[in-house]
Amino acid sequence: MTRTTVRIAMNGVTGRMGYRQHLVRSILALRQQGGLDLGDGTVIWPEPVLVGRAEHRLRAIAERHGLDRWSTDLDSVLSDDGIDIYFDAQVTAAREEAVKKAIAAGKHLYVEKPTASDLAGALDLARLARDAGVKHGVVQDKLFLPGLRKLRRLVEGGFFGRILSVRGEFGYWVFEGDWQKAQRPSWNYRAEDGGGIAADMFPHWEYVLHELFGPVRTVQAHITTHIPHRWDESGAGYDATADDAAYGIFELAGGIVAQINSSWAVRVHRDELVEFQVDGTEGSAVAGLRGCRVQHRAGTPKPVWNPDIPASEPFRAQWQEVPDNDDFDNGFKAQWELFLRHVVRDEPWRWDLTAGARGVQLAELGLRSSTQGRRLDVPELTL
Repeated sequence: MTRTTVRIAMNGVTGRMGYRQHLVRSILALRQQGGLDLGDGTVIWPEPVLVGRAEHRLRAIAERHGLDRWSTDLDSVLSDDGIDIYFDAQVTAAREEAVKKAIAAGKHLYVEKPTASDLAGALDLARLARDAGVKHGVVQDKLFLPGLRKLRRLVEGGFFGRILSVRGEFGYWVFEGDWQKAQRPSWNYRAEDGGGIAADMFPHWEYVLHELFGPVRTVQAHITTHIPHRWDESGAGYDATADDAAYGIFELAGGIVAQINSSWAVRVHRDELVEFQVDGTEGSAVAGLRGCRVQHRAGTPKPVWNPDIPASEPFRAQWQEVPDNDDFDNGFKAQWELFLRHVVRDEPWRWDLTAGARGVQLAELGLRSSTQGRRLDVPELTL
């Protein structure tokens, strides 16, 4: 057995997503299973180097997990020839500068989204990475969720016939922070710190729609701030300057219409925190994080509208559960495995910084559409 060590500078692991999903459930999980077995006698062994601004928090994480390398000096870490990959899960406002430094240092890149604060910055990063000849990837984790993997199986198998529409609902109530502590960081609700649900979620919807149904051609959105005042981690009140709800209508290539609502000010009355309903001429499906249910054309009932009597049909019972037919691992970990294979073996990879820029573009156009009150075209990007 040959072990290939890949050293990864992980910046932003003191944050919720960087710590839970990327460090613990991806990189450390790979180490716990003995590394990434390539099936030919080679194992990729990820070696994380923790990077951040808070020394005491980095030290605590390193001690908790038995890691011996951490630093608050990003420049020093990037100057180390032994570092192969730079990973960034910082707040969006800090990402662009750090990624540029990593490109200049010749490191391969794997970054969270949005990749930059605006489209110009996102395209600049994609060009710089291309010209530097480094491998680069963007986290697009929802593609690897069990529910959406089942949905992809249905699309590729022709289950829907001609797809007509996609409807998505995402979000939950984020506590204001006064009488119950907010379950999301306060920077998410300050535009000056890179917050906002459109900038956060529209990049997700871009790659989900693009990958499963087709490129987004137009966008019309209404984006707003429902809760104008919140309380931060220390209990201090602040004005919420970033949007907390985004309602979008997207026209896709081929005429498919997608409508997706995203909100941190909605109470959940669905089976999962995100659900997508896809309707086609031959059948329909509802997919969430893990589950996926279908109703075929031949099994579609004939509801009759009668408001004078209680509904008697068990609508939910008329759908069939799609079986797993596979073992589904953590979605973040699954994409990490593919990126590590790409770096070590040059295996195919398509979720690059250009794909990340498309997400930033859609968020930017969505915000502009909301401000102008009109539908906007989504042009194809060129570097």
